[in-house]
Amino acid sequence: MELCIALDLPSAEENLALAESLKNYNVWMKVGFRAYIRDGKPFIEALKAINPDFKIFLDLKLYDIPNTMADAAEEIAKLGVDMFNIHASAGAVAMKTVMDRLSTYENRPLVLAVTALTSFDEENFQAIYEKSIDEKAEQFAKMSYENGLDGVVCSSFESRAIKNATAETFLTLCPGIRPFGEDAGDQQRVATLEVAAKEGVDYPVIGRPIYKDADPQSKVAEILKVMATL
Repeated sequence: MELCIALDLPSAEENLALAESLKNYNVWMKVGFRAYIRDGKPFIEALKAINPDFKIFLDLKLYDIPNTMADAAEEIAKLGVDMFNIHASAGAVAMKTVMDRLSTYENRPLVLAVTALTSFDEENFQAIYEKSIDEKAEQFAKMSYENGLDGVVCSSFESRAIKNATAETFLTLCPGIRPFGEDAGDQQRVATLEVAAKEGVDYPVIGRPIYKDADPQSKVAEILKVMATL
């Protein structure tokens, strides 16, 4: 597993201060909607300046018509980020169009597809997709795998079934990780590090348990220590 830290604080200054405090760790940094819309490319450059070995996951969940998604994917590749995501709901044609467009890049970023947001419970998910989370997440994962994506965003509880349905090397990135059983907040399907490891998660995403801790650096050290034993 490789730790991915969510930079979801209210300002660029706070996020960069957090990154600065963690500059001795070669971890992934997740840049989401708010941070990127507010702070843009200079924020990504600032993160790389703090530690060139930080890996950047740009979490924008692209969802549009296929050509527009491919245009956006190409611009993302030019930013020099290491991973980004699209919505699996955009469908197979969009997936293939994005991957075809990126095929000319020698060092393209990893591309993941969002299956079911971890904020969904079963009732609200079925109201939209008319299938269970497990069933639809696996269906989306197979579609992503067949169209050349590198992996999916899912909850820890879908990770093992998705790998069984695709390949062990097909990546799973999982938000909603509460490393030591912290409060779930607005997430519905949360898991500990032990559960994530058991389910084969490649990238556990942790935000609030780190940045709301009084000593984020010590918390990350503790998390990495536990991950090394799993």
